[in-house]
Amino acid sequence: MPYRTGRIVAQAQPNIALVKYWGKRDLERNLPATGSLSVTLDALWTRMAVEFDPSAKADSLAVGGREAPDLLPRVVRCLDMVAGSDRPRARIESESNFPVGAGLASSAAAFAALVVAASRAAGVSLDTLSLARLAGRQSGSAARSLFEGVVALDPGPDDVRVESIAARGDWPLEVLVAITDRNAKPIGSTEAMRRCAETSPFYRYWVDRQGADLEAARRAVAARDFEALGAVAEQNCLKMHSLMWTSRPPIVYWNDATVGCMQAVRELAADGCPVFFTIDAGPQVKAVTLPHEAARVREALGSVPGVLEILHSGLGPGARLLESR
Repeated sequence: MPYRTGRIVAQAQPNIALVKYWGKRDLERNLPATGSLSVTLDALWTRMAVEFDPSAKADSLAVGGREAPDLLPRVVRCLDMVAGSDRPRARIESESNFPVGAGLASSAAAFAALVVAASRAAGVSLDTLSLARLAGRQSGSAARSLFEGVVALDPGPDDVRVESIAARGDWPLEVLVAITDRNAKPIGSTEAMRRCAETSPFYRYWVDRQGADLEAARRAVAARDFEALGAVAEQNCLKMHSLMWTSRPPIVYWNDATVGCMQAVRELAADGCPVFFTIDAGPQVKAVTLPHEAARVREALGSVPGVLEILHSGLGPGARLLESR
């Protein structure tokens, strides 16, 4: 295999699911139990650098300038899938401009960027869907960060199918992220999904209804119907968190500021503002709105006690190569 010399850097953006991926149908291949729909963000990013070194005796990983041996096994598995297990050892470096492990899809951005950088470093030519499937083996939502704008993922009979159903310029949505806790979440998503599937009495209903929610969201995107998209997104979010609350033991990621932000969004919507919320596996609240109302939404979220920071983003591109040096 024609491995490249030098440092290869790729960037990917996190994506925010509006119709959630929660649960797996194939643990070995990390395949989702249901479809999902997300928006890829622009202002937030993760960069992954890969450099193969034939003289190195072991792979290494640094995240934000610090060695991260606990995260290395997943990264190594991903590299082996892209470049082969007989590849030279690699130095991998990761940096992000947003909190990692706190419910902001940091793993999705990381593995999406990693497969792009690793494929170039290994001299492997793969199309975007193939890269998305490889990224999804380590983080199910990473498959969506290979694509821009509004992205739909179908679980498919054998493997996922992923596509952008609206380019980032087709529907200029804005996302305000209220950071209510910068710490890593106490329970990782994989463990939380497993617990929900095994112990929540409502998990089967969740799986059975996801297709209807995904189709409703697709129709709303095609029609650029903001109100309809918001309705399905909010209900889908609350259903997902209800699975966590009804698991044994229950999983609660929210804090007081999370609830306060939800209430602020509801009050804005009742006052005629086009806005809706969604929350992934963490305490951060994402408010989706239209450009002319973004400042109003930002002000309302920023006034909620316990909100530490507001991140603001439009819709962004899929994962891509940045540089080779």
